[in-house]
Amino acid sequence: MSLLLQLFTTFFKIGLFTFGGGYAMISLIADACVEKKQWITHDEMMDITVIAESTPGPIAINCATYVGYRQKGLAGAIASTLGIVLPSFCIIFLISTFLDHFLEIAWIAHAFMGVRLAVGILILDAALKMIGKMQKKPLPRAIAGCSFIIMLLADAFALRVSSIGLMLAAAAVSIAVFLAGCRSGREGAGR
Repeated sequence: MSLLLQLFTTFFKIGLFTFGGGYAMISLIADACVEKKQWITHDEMMDITVIAESTPGPIAINCATYVGYRQKGLAGAIASTLGIVLPSFCIIFLISTFLDHFLEIAWIAHAFMGVRLAVGILILDAALKMIGKMQKKPLPRAIAGCSFIIMLLADAFALRVSSIGLMLAAAAVSIAVFLAGCRSGREGAGR
């Protein structure tokens, strides 16, 4: 029961103190689950992030559910998911119940402008940590570099580029390189 409570409270804190959605939470989830609690490894966190991004649902909830399931099965998945969802649900419920024009309040609107900057920094922090933990091989670096350039050009020229399409293209390139390596290995062995 202690681990279930730890899962719930850890993800409750992350859900309570993180603004900006799932990408902003990745850095905090990695810090709590990899560095402090050591529930998962850095490689697992990178895999979770990729899988959570490519499956339906919010990325932070998918990450929390996986970590909880990994630690304590179905009960852990439920505890972690409730922990990360409950703060946002309660805050939005209170705002919608008591304040009709919440964002029209000047000091709240100004506070959210500051929060936007912090969210950007959290997302950048998560990206830099993931890049630092990435395999030091040419293919992953080339794929990451090309993806970065494509997204940068898409933003510069106001083009819509699907992140899912980009991930599928990266997966296709990785599979093609792997199959080409296997094929050349078989041809070399047959000689």
